[in-house]
Amino acid sequence: MKPGTLLLSQPFLGDPNFERSVILLCRHSPAEGAFGLVLTQPTSLTLGDVMDLPPGPAAALPLYTGGPVQPDTLHFVHRHAGLPGATDLGQGVYWGGDFDLLLAGLTSGGFGPDTVRLFIGYSGWSAGQLEQEIERGSWIKQPASAGKVFTLESDAFWRTILREKGGRYRALSNYPLDPRLN
Repeated sequence: MKPGTLLLSQPFLGDPNFERSVILLCRHSPAEGAFGLVLTQPTSLTLGDVMDLPPGPAAALPLYTGGPVQPDTLHFVHRHAGLPGATDLGQGVYWGGDFDLLLAGLTSGGFGPDTVRLFIGYSGWSAGQLEQEIERGSWIKQPASAGKVFTLESDAFWRTILREKGGRYRALSNYPLDPRLN
């Protein structure tokens, strides 16, 4: 799988960390495993809550839960091709890079706050684990879709992508959270 692929959880995955989630795959290697960020779990925190920053656009940036692994780490995706060390995920979206330069761009107003998403923690899979989960039907792949990171609201992301896929996926998008209540 290529970086920039979106992974959508099946409606009844059974893991509260990934219920109705969309993950942006940032790295994948059959020998080393995979790394991704959950796009659909905003927190009540801002960057200013976890870093000592002066009031302003950088401090006000919301944080998302990127996954259950290492929740004390900070990760980011952005739209700044020239940021040193960034990994191209396709469609004008980049992962990581020089955080100090990103912060300087946000503080000076050179980078708009709508061009950056920040995450605490990440989602990770050991070698072969993600492939097994996909084979079992836990995840639905949506290749080359990184550009949607900045175009869809987190609360509608999962449903919107499934509807766009059409067919049986469109039907999945309408499944209730608890089928017993249907």
